Amino acid sequence: MEGTIKRHWEYICNHNKENTKILGDKNVDPICEDSENKFDFTVMSYNILSQNLLEDNSHLYRHCRRPVLHWSFRFPNILKEIKNFDADVLCLQEVQEDHYGTEIRPSLESLGYHCEYKMRTGRKPDGCAICFKHSKFSLLSVNPVEFYRPDVPLLDRDNVGLVLLLQPKIPSGASPAICVANTHLLYNPRRGDIKLTQLAMLLAEISSVAHQKDGSFYPIIMCGDFNSVPGSPLYSFIKDGKLNYEGLAIGKVSGQEQSSRGQRILSIPIWPPNLGISQNCVYEVQQVPKVEKTDSDPTQTQLDKTEVLATAEKLSSHLQHHFSLSSVYSHYFPDTGIPEVTTCHSRSAITVDYIFYSGEKKDVAGEPGTEVALVGGLKLLARLSLLTEQDLWTVNGLPNENNSSDHLPLLAKFRLEL
Repeated sequence: MEGTIKRHWEYICNHNKENTKILGDKNVDPICEDSENKFDFTVMSYNILSQNLLEDNSHLYRHCRRPVLHWSFRFPNILKEIKNFDADVLCLQEVQEDHYGTEIRPSLESLGYHCEYKMRTGRKPDGCAICFKHSKFSLLSVNPVEFYRPDVPLLDRDNVGLVLLLQPKIPSGASPAICVANTHLLYNPRRGDIKLTQLAMLLAEISSVAHQKDGSFYPIIMCGDFNSVPGSPLYSFIKDGKLNYEGLAIGKVSGQEQSSRGQRILSIPIWPPNLGISQNCVYEVQQVPKVEKTDSDPTQTQLDKTEVLATAEKLSSHLQHHFSLSSVYSHYFPDTGIPEVTTCHSRSAITVDYIFYSGEKKDVAGEPGTEVALVGGLKLLARLSLLTEQDLWTVNGLPNENNSSDHLPLLAKFRLEL
């Protein structure tokens, strides 16, 4: 029988530098309890490994004893973890549709969760779910995002996202809504062009859902398996709010591959105009051109050509988004510099799973006019510690007797300042 891995809560409080990290019990939060007007809640992001994908990729699980790979063994373990951590919001990836209908959803509903689900398009029988505690939130809107677009040749993959707007239930009644997004981006390390476009589509939907009439944004939490490593161009784009992708090889975008020999360079722009998403990752209002008879007017034809050329000249290799997003995790252990890992199987042990959140209002892209006002701010109070690759191999990697996915659950405790 394999041993169990120990994970502890790391408490983070900005205003007390001497005690930036306190390790201890989930309920012991000594230096963060100083705000009267607050709403505290926990968020878990967890790729639970769809059984179909496990069976289709059995070469990744050669290190496992066969019995630990059966769904009948795995699901009770996964449910036990969810029950144990008792998060207020769950963002789950690789949720298989038949298991969702018969076991996952009923089990989570019996624990007090409301569940929303978006299956991947095409013939892919898994998808993303966001579940939240009835006792903590009410649902304002559900916004599924399909990254497959038949009219855009680039977007021929079946990945999806899901964006919810949730209203915290608090006694005083006055609280901003919270926008929670969940996704599982394309895996293929060689197709960074598709990954960036999928991310832009998710950001555009978040922007649309979290946007208020006065131009400010509700607080945002973005979870998922982004199939990109820390420090990669895609990761840096999420955190920095900008990316100049000129000359970037498509296989370098996610940082999963070391060699870029013989790789195409990202085209400018990455996606075509008919996607309807700008380089600022927001939906563009599609301008419908006025149709006038100009066959006999060569001057008009010439003007049209000039306009097309002018548009081509304006194309830029600069992507931007206007959210100020931070990662819950720091991705490296501060004392040793050893990488944290969120997934581990026969082929690799890396970080690809994240919880990003919007902090206080700040100048996102370093240019005037790019500041985004946030209604209320999210403060990170605590996170469940991650592990090193070495830690995981002491329990025979993932999945194992006690941890039934090839990913670890990520868990964060937030405070919404009211």
